[in-house]
Amino acid sequence: MADRPVRGTPGWLRETNDRTALALLLEHGVLTRTRIGELSGLSKPTAAQMVSRLETAGLIHVVGEVSAGRGPNAAGYAVRTDRMLGVAVDIDATSLRSTIVDAAGAEHPIAVTPLAARTPEADLRLAIDAACSAASVDPERVRAVCVGVQGALDPRTDELTYIETLPGWPKRGIRHRLEDALGIAVHIDNDVNLAAIAERTDGAGRDTAGFALLWMGDGLGLAVDQAGAVHRGASGGAGEIGYLPIPRAAAELDPAAADLQDLIGGPAVAELAAAHGLSGDLLGDEAAREALVAELAARVAVGVVPVLALLDPELVVLGGPTGAACGPRLAELVAAELRDAWGERAVVATGVPTHPVLRGAREHLLGEVREALFDEVSRIAV
Repeated sequence: MADRPVRGTPGWLRETNDRTALALLLEHGVLTRTRIGELSGLSKPTAAQMVSRLETAGLIHVVGEVSAGRGPNAAGYAVRTDRMLGVAVDIDATSLRSTIVDAAGAEHPIAVTPLAARTPEADLRLAIDAACSAASVDPERVRAVCVGVQGALDPRTDELTYIETLPGWPKRGIRHRLEDALGIAVHIDNDVNLAAIAERTDGAGRDTAGFALLWMGDGLGLAVDQAGAVHRGASGGAGEIGYLPIPRAAAELDPAAADLQDLIGGPAVAELAAAHGLSGDLLGDEAAREALVAELAARVAVGVVPVLALLDPELVVLGGPTGAACGPRLAELVAAELRDAWGERAVVATGVPTHPVLRGAREHLLGEVREALFDEVSRIAV
């Protein structure tokens, strides 16, 4: 990043104005010079100078004309969203999903790619190339990648833990290794934490002071949102709820289950579904589905109790493939299971049923990509 102009100098004023114009274009989309002046409170000549500087630097461009009423049409300007790009990645044991993230936050196609030989560099290069190909953009424009993994990264040591689904990935030095190999910024996060970011931005957690997301898929996970910040713990491993042992009072639900993973993890849900004559995605006869959800609710309530006891969240969100598939009915029955001992508790189904990990990674990258554009404004102001 270039040295910032000293506050109060002409350079600082130019940078401040240009950042304001860029922020307005990111917020509102296509704007004319006049409209930028109105929204910023600056004069028409100053607005014209801002637009000229940003256009010359290649940060904005003309995208058409906007009707100006009785007078001639005015040029409409928009941010060059292809200038800085990120790639959001959701990776598991068999495949990766990836999508482009631009500064405007536009939706781009999601590429789904099977995995064969595994190294972290090969996995991410494959993800980047697939996302860029799907969106028809130049991979050289990619400045950052955010990866959701079924594991935890210790921010103190750059060490991965719980990485059974990442064969070929080393435990230590992973982020630095990837940044050196790819030449871009790399952010690695637990997939459930990223899903919670999506839940806060686009889903059930939008209007809450905080919530807990119980993720039910092949594995179990818990993410805790506290006023918009996800609690990751000292070692990055907060939320590994699947390892909690089954309490004695719940042993009758499945006498063979030793921990919560055995009780409500993916294999256990698949076994229950088969017993009720349902497919792996819980589709089939409606009466059988209702019976499954009722049986599953008693088990899920066992997993929610320690969350209530330790965290007392305003809201519990049931997410992951199981939470999305069972929907509001499971949330309703879980709340009923808890009522006698815990009173009325807000339990809801996920508000982001499709690609929540990618959406959370996208939200993280949106800030990085936009900051990279603002850094370019600082360079032209010097």
